[in-house]
Amino acid sequence: MKQSSHNLSVASLDKQSQYVYTDEQLIGRFQSGDERAYIELVKRYRDRILNFVFPYLGDIEQAEDVVQDTMLKLYEKKDYYKEIAKFSTWLFTIARNLANTELRKRNRRKITYLSHMTADESQYEIPSGENDIAKGVHDAFVYDRIQEAIKDLPDNYKTVIILRDIQELSYDDISLIIGVPLGTVKSRINRARIQLQAELQDIK
Repeated sequence: MKQSSHNLSVASLDKQSQYVYTDEQLIGRFQSGDERAYIELVKRYRDRILNFVFPYLGDIEQAEDVVQDTMLKLYEKKDYYKEIAKFSTWLFTIARNLANTELRKRNRRKITYLSHMTADESQYEIPSGENDIAKGVHDAFVYDRIQEAIKDLPDNYKTVIILRDIQELSYDDISLIIGVPLGTVKSRINRARIQLQAELQDIK
């Protein structure tokens, strides 16, 4: 009977590891060799990271690559995490750095491409985003407009509005992720919201 009680407690612990443990507890278990904790962290953050980096990159395949690279970094660099910081802050910082790296690569490719274009060819370059306008469903149209408006924000506004209004991180966490004072974070969020409202005022 005592053995049965022990098995029940172990089963309960395993169930808690999937649904009750905090992120910090899970990364601690992963650092101790529990691969199940890593799988759970990936489940928790895969979509959140994708939603974070996609407005940056505007390309779903590149965004998914960044998500995959972020999870690979999590696996390889797990021992670099220290509990003085929130796990989410640490992981979003990794994702942001990888997204910025991808943007720099893209800009270098674009500069190289443009440098080899003739004057006639450059006149026929198709502006990005125009193919998204003709959506049949209103909700899809609104979603695309919002995505485009976010993509058009200056980078310092784009980052904070995604972290706050899409990922719902705290002002303190955002301050840590991007490395600027709390007051600057709040100011940028307010200005980003004002710019978005002006851009989207025709949406009903």
